[in-house]
Amino acid sequence: MSKRSVSSIIALASILILAASPVIALTLPGAVDTGLVVLDPSIGASQTPGTVATAGAVTAGAAAAAADRDLSIEDMMRYAIEDEYLARAEYELIIATYGVARPFTNIIRAEENHISWLVAAYASRGLSVPADPSASHVVLPASVKAALETGVEAEIANIAMYDSFLSSPLLARPENADLRDLFIRLRDASKNHLAAFRNALSRY
Repeated sequence: MSKRSVSSIIALASILILAASPVIALTLPGAVDTGLVVLDPSIGASQTPGTVATAGAVTAGAAAAAADRDLSIEDMMRYAIEDEYLARAEYELIIATYGVARPFTNIIRAEENHISWLVAAYASRGLSVPADPSASHVVLPASVKAALETGVEAEIANIAMYDSFLSSPLLARPENADLRDLFIRLRDASKNHLAAFRNALSRY
């Protein structure tokens, strides 16, 4: 076999190996110096950008809380865990579709912690944990930049929701002190997430 043939075989093998790898870093337009890790955007892609996973009105999380003028403690807890569910599902879809890692992967881990804290709050009160409604509300942004903008908007709404809860006289009661402390922790964590999204977005 000639040296040229051997070289051709080696080159072909290298192409096949690269094509089979799901963790090849790609440089996408606008992704330079963004602080993001962008993987193969074909991984997990299953939804057309700008569409909702399952049709449904926004009746959960921060949007629902903003429309509720008579919040009870159970209402606050339900809207809080729903909004954390929604954030987790949204960021999971963005990663699965566009292959973006940071800051979404770091924030998803935080959302998991937030959900677990809220589950513990439900348990301490002997209440049933609400079902995750996110499948009917998740929207896929049209691009990585739009995904970061979605993150900014989601965290702003989340912070506003917790601020509205914390202004309630119900949380000034001694028996709700633990819940007040939890909402403060969740709000402050969202402020950190907001800063991370804005930092990444500012580099586009």
